[in-house]
Amino acid sequence: MGVRTGAQYLHDVNQSPRELWIDGRRITGAVAEDAAFRRLAGSIAGLYDLQHQPGLQEEMTYQSPSSGDRVGLSFLTPRTKDDLARRRRMMQHWANFSGGIMGRTPDYLNSDLMALASASGFFDQNDPRFGENVRRYYEYVRENDLCLTHTLINPQSNRAVGPSQQSDPYIAARILEKTSAGVVVRGARMLATLPLADEILVFPSTVIRATDEDKPYAYAFSLPCATPGLRFICRESFDYGRPEFDHPLASRFEEMDAMVVFDDVLVPWDRVFLLENGELCNRLYSDTDATVHMTHQVVVKNIAKAEFVLGVASTIVDMIGIEQFQHVQEKIAEMIIAVETQKAFILASEANAHENPYGVMTPDWTPLNIARNTFPKIYPRLVEIIQQLGASGLMAIPTERDLSEPTLRRDIDRFYQARNTDAATRIRLFRLAWDLALSSFAGRQVLYERFFFGDPVRMAGALYFSYDKQPMKNRVAEFLERTPIPSPE
Repeated sequence: MGVRTGAQYLHDVNQSPRELWIDGRRITGAVAEDAAFRRLAGSIAGLYDLQHQPGLQEEMTYQSPSSGDRVGLSFLTPRTKDDLARRRRMMQHWANFSGGIMGRTPDYLNSDLMALASASGFFDQNDPRFGENVRRYYEYVRENDLCLTHTLINPQSNRAVGPSQQSDPYIAARILEKTSAGVVVRGARMLATLPLADEILVFPSTVIRATDEDKPYAYAFSLPCATPGLRFICRESFDYGRPEFDHPLASRFEEMDAMVVFDDVLVPWDRVFLLENGELCNRLYSDTDATVHMTHQVVVKNIAKAEFVLGVASTIVDMIGIEQFQHVQEKIAEMIIAVETQKAFILASEANAHENPYGVMTPDWTPLNIARNTFPKIYPRLVEIIQQLGASGLMAIPTERDLSEPTLRRDIDRFYQARNTDAATRIRLFRLAWDLALSSFAGRQVLYERFFFGDPVRMAGALYFSYDKQPMKNRVAEFLERTPIPSPE
């Protein structure tokens, strides 16, 4: 089949109904046409259409090694540093489509799956069938250009104890039984962003203890989102059905987050990748380099997001004439530094890339690790700068309906004009700034970036223990040896 068009994606999603709940109602009929998801579905379709845009085919696709069809470049197994750069350029097109606002575009998990399939020998340690399952699944997703979501986290019920010590051992999804057809799963997981995906990856996240009572919580598998017994419970939507003029980001890019309930769901054996092996589950991301390739994609997204926020801030500065103030110059300079630092991280990771044990050209982890540790702190500050620059202007923004009212339009045209543009153009910019920095949608974006890779404190701790500090300590010791200690008089 090869790369899909947007129309094909919409058709496929509508033909695979899933149990999707939002605001107390179950979506019935064509999910991509439901008011709660129609505009999100259109944005995902827009991503797929980019693969067919004249002039972009070579930058976004490559020839499948198995079918010869054109497939998405995010599936490419990089063998050279040039391959890494090709993948990055493809990802930039998708990231720029939403200004980096969509954090779960398909290339994120495509990168994950590529790394896992390349390291299929890792899964063979658990069961030779599982390595073959991973390889076949990667090819299946690649050749059909599927969109994936994933879920990693156990429900936030009682963090003081592990999943097996909860009041109900089936709060966290666990293996109920093993049958000749597959494994049966009961319980729940969070947080599945983008429930309009074709399939879901259910992978380990937090550390799993190597005890018999924790074995049922150790697994990795995949399922179609339309699997019987699989239920998605969505949070409140931040797309309020308002015109795109009023909510330009939420109306287009509300990805949605959901709790995933497994109501005795059967996972066929050919969809199982790991089972009842806590040690392998804990080593999954590090031993396969999946985290490295996923982070490579995320930093591309973060660059696009930081650039977009910088663009909004710079346009505000120019439009209302505040560039002469030094504190404004300092704030924009701070944003520029944030953008260019993220760019430097990704280029350094590619420049220092190496071939891993599975023959995959892998970006250098250290700069990517630093990038993912800094962006959760950078992004809230970028949003704060938008708030500081827009100030009271962000509190007085007419709606599209106001602009359409003749009685109001004369006042609006007079009192909302800017230094170098008319009122309607200024209002459109400030509504974008509102949706970026102050709306409910904006608040979710900040929370999302704070915890994109998990608890930032634990991430910092992991960085502390993994970073090789010994060469610097040796240098200090050598210097101290050259500095004589005064003799006692």
